[in-house]
Amino acid sequence: MFCIKCGDDNLEAAKFCRKCGESMAPEEETRVAARRVVAPSGSAAEREAAEIFSIGPTLMFVKAGYVVAGIGAVLLAGISSALITAVSPWAAVLLGLTLFLIPAFYHLKKKLVRYRLTDSTLEIDEGLISRNTRNIPIRRIQDVTVSSTATQRLLGFGDLLIDNASDEGGKLVLKNINSPREYADVLLRQMRRLES
Repeated sequence: MFCIKCGDDNLEAAKFCRKCGESMAPEEETRVAARRVVAPSGSAAEREAAEIFSIGPTLMFVKAGYVVAGIGAVLLAGISSALITAVSPWAAVLLGLTLFLIPAFYHLKKKLVRYRLTDSTLEIDEGLISRNTRNIPIRRIQDVTVSSTATQRLLGFGDLLIDNASDEGGKLVLKNINSPREYADVLLRQMRRLES
């Protein structure tokens, strides 16, 4: 039987810890044992892991792209209908609206990337038709680094670089997320919580 205070191994019949003197009452032992139960793989409890955060890359530049496309669409429609008389006003408007396809493509591309932290794993989910989901147990994460260029710091976003000790190893990069320092702190807090 292990002490809940210091973790020292004691005899099953012990009423107090031989190292720190903490009470080894049966109700405490039951509570600790219940906390250590690991759910079998694929169970409902594992699938419903508590989500801590779910984020994606910043949409700051996509929003700016929509504004630029809107201005460009108005200018293109106005110029083409004024200067080229053979183009009908509706065709000029449709031509201008095609500019919105560029930011829409990048918007879709950003929305297909999701970074999710649960109480036990970090998930990176990417793709539309073929999905790629990578799950990294938090216990295998060794280091969390925030990386931001001068421009990124000025605009309030950056990258999270995560070293992990999984079989593949290497670094994972959570690219272009808003307030990366806050999310790094949340991840580090969860890592400390699992270590204790």
